[in-house]
Amino acid sequence: MNTRRITPESDEASKRRALVAVFLTIFVSLIGFGIVIPLLPFYAQKFDASEWQIGLLFASFSAAQLVAAPILGDWSDRYGRRPVLLLSLLGSAASFVMLALAPNLGWLFLSRLLDGFTGGNITTARAYIADISPPQKRAKHFGLIGAAFGLGFILGPALGGGLAVYGLAVPAWAAAAISLLATGYAFFALPETAHLTHAKRPSPWREKPHTLTRSPAARLLWVNFILWIGFSIYQTSFPLFAKMRFALGPQEIGYVLAVVGVVSAVSQAVLVGRIVHALGEKRTLLLGVALNIVGLTGAAFIHSLGAFYGLVGIAAVGGAIGLPCLTSLISQSAPDAEQGRVQGVSGSLESLARIIAPIWGNGALQYSDALPYASAAGLLMLAGLLAFGIKPTQANAPRHA
Repeated sequence: MNTRRITPESDEASKRRALVAVFLTIFVSLIGFGIVIPLLPFYAQKFDASEWQIGLLFASFSAAQLVAAPILGDWSDRYGRRPVLLLSLLGSAASFVMLALAPNLGWLFLSRLLDGFTGGNITTARAYIADISPPQKRAKHFGLIGAAFGLGFILGPALGGGLAVYGLAVPAWAAAAISLLATGYAFFALPETAHLTHAKRPSPWREKPHTLTRSPAARLLWVNFILWIGFSIYQTSFPLFAKMRFALGPQEIGYVLAVVGVVSAVSQAVLVGRIVHALGEKRTLLLGVALNIVGLTGAAFIHSLGAFYGLVGIAAVGGAIGLPCLTSLISQSAPDAEQGRVQGVSGSLESLARIIAPIWGNGALQYSDALPYASAAGLLMLAGLLAFGIKPTQANAPRHA
């Protein structure tokens, strides 16, 4: 068992090794996640699910996360990031086994609920990064976590699409095996961080109203919530949208999402640090939102597949450079011993967004294939207006060497 502990006083080499370890943990776990998600609508249709039920299937994962994320975040403050990450990875592996063996639609819902209840890996990883990163490097390091997410979706959907030709259960078994691999790697390679609190404090759910109304993070959290509704509308409606407008099947959809993953990963790994250094975090966030608005507005109405790819690429770059900055600003609004709790609230809002978005996005396709993307662009405009009111800090002022 790995008993090493990373503290604020640890040397830079130790922090770099910890950063690499959490990057690889998230990368491997997201490969498994990426294998399954593009295939879920087609898996559900095998059990005669309607578009509305498919939207609920996506939303069920997020509903479970909505309940669990603040609790897991609080546990990561009390007991450490490492055990919560391990619990999350094991829960994902078990959920993919349930998915592979599912005999009906009810079992599909149960598998997504289990994954949601234990799925604290991303929010816990954010708290982990905040523990080991100084404020001026957080946006860059959060960008690396985003790159791990994107790289997982490069390999995951492509692998899932390729394996789907052997049966829809095969990708689920592969995802379970990969999640177990990530668990084993994290168990041996991931050190713990030092910011633990053992003081008694109220339940994270009791503190949540204060966090969302009167805390320094309140406006940032609402911006995050609205952004994630917009992002999730176009992400979760994409498989059925692409099938309706461009007659794409599971393999083609998997490959398209893999390309989007490449664009996102490269943007987060290469561009975030440079743009934040030049513009600061707030301006980089606003630039990212603007790119998303342009990309989604165009994608809503274009009927050329090539042009559609280009517009989705613009939106992908916008999300890639904007979200790490917002996550960094949220982390800087919380003291060290409450990183997990604040990130848990942020994660629960993202989960609520992913409950609302799939139901709306997939349901809206019954009326117009342009409606999901057009409405997502409108929400991003609202988020951008709110983001203008973020108070300047040292972290979001431009930095020059």
